[in-house]
Amino acid sequence: MRSARLEFSRGARAAIALGASSALCGCALGPDFRPPEPPAVATYTAAPQPAETGAASGPGGNAQHFVEADAIGGAWWRMFGSPALDKLVQQALDDSPTLAQARMKLVQAQQDYLAQAGATEWPQVDASLNATREKSDPAAFGIGSLAGGRSFPPFTLYSAKVSVSYTLDLFGANRRALEALAAQVDYQQFELDAARLSLAGNVVTATVRRASLAKQIALTQELLTEQSRQLDITDERYRAGGVSRMDLLSQRSQVEQTRASLAPLRTQLAQADHQLAVYLGRAPGQLASGGERDTGALDLDALVLPAEVPLTLPSSLARQRPDIRASEALLHQASANVGVAVADLYPQLTLAGSTGAEGIHVTDLLNVWSVGAGLTQPLFHGGQLQARKRSAEAAYEAALAAYRQTVLQGLQQVADALRALQQDAIELESRDEAQRDARASAEIASLRYAAGGLSQLALLDTQRQQLQTTLDRAKVQAQRLADTAALYQALGARP
Repeated sequence: MRSARLEFSRGARAAIALGASSALCGCALGPDFRPPEPPAVATYTAAPQPAETGAASGPGGNAQHFVEADAIGGAWWRMFGSPALDKLVQQALDDSPTLAQARMKLVQAQQDYLAQAGATEWPQVDASLNATREKSDPAAFGIGSLAGGRSFPPFTLYSAKVSVSYTLDLFGANRRALEALAAQVDYQQFELDAARLSLAGNVVTATVRRASLAKQIALTQELLTEQSRQLDITDERYRAGGVSRMDLLSQRSQVEQTRASLAPLRTQLAQADHQLAVYLGRAPGQLASGGERDTGALDLDALVLPAEVPLTLPSSLARQRPDIRASEALLHQASANVGVAVADLYPQLTLAGSTGAEGIHVTDLLNVWSVGAGLTQPLFHGGQLQARKRSAEAAYEAALAAYRQTVLQGLQQVADALRALQQDAIELESRDEAQRDARASAEIASLRYAAGGLSQLALLDTQRQQLQTTLDRAKVQAQRLADTAALYQALGARP
């Protein structure tokens, strides 16, 4: 027994050593993956890329400077200067089911890799213990005369065995398969990073949208109040014969149109709250009860427009955006799968051995052992293996095209955000100028009304115009904040 185990032990060590040497020295067939070259462009936009935007007075009107940077640091939303916004984003990153799903997919990919690594990089060792009840007929073996025509009594056969097997990775099929699984782990990691970036951007955008809607509702209500006062005055003048019925109906129509505009604004505000709650991993009705809604934090004028915005070069974008990195990981996986398909065309050498004992009595077992090797060379599979190779090559080309498309879309999103910020600044400057003119007009009207040179109806009309210009400016102010968040997101800023 000891001699048999010693001989098997030596054979097993030889098999493992041979397997290790083949893993180190054997060639891995198929292409060796190399990341694609970065985009060969110097700027994101066709027209000259601006170094800064225009400026306007008032909240959110400062100029924005685009500063060249190698990378963009984390927690970019803190640039908006709102502690409550920081809290909302952090709660979303901690509690979002979307991120929990992405994290578990990453864990699944990691465990799949470890399972495959354990199955291919190490010998498979199994132990078995069996007891079978048997009865043999001597006549079946041609020895009935020796047994005097009698059958053997039933007996129990005991066996205990340890078996070891190992497939040598001569042509790198196992290594390419592990490479593909490692690329899948990378893909899930980048998918998690992309989900975190997207979630942070969505929370910032939802917060800006909610603040904008709240301000629009407040200004619209003020506008409705002013228009209602104008309607009351117009109604009195109509009763006195000072204006026509057409003037009265026109004024009443303006009031009802303004009143009707409040309903969709309130609906959009409620939807923004509901969406924000879902981002935080809460039911829609739990946002207010949880204490996250801080009206000061969600005040549009309390959000700071970042004055300096980092801007990476297009050649660096592929290293920054997690969706591009995820697409690159899929390309790597497709490349490794080509290697697996190529290696399947070549022989496979498997070493196997076992040692154990058998007998009809537990105390009287006979030692048995075996060592062997098997070589399998595919000869004819009806074109299956060649078709799989061509399929893997086609999948690689498709993954390469998908990667290029992802890069182009990333460049487009950055270019769109840059142009949007430039035009937002121009529009805000005009809206700000219109607001200042309307404010000055309302002040002049107030002085003329106090001196008796202007009717109350005309005074209310100038005040209504001032509120309308303020409302228009608030919309552009919010859009500028949202487009800034979109630029950070398009550049792949780390959460």
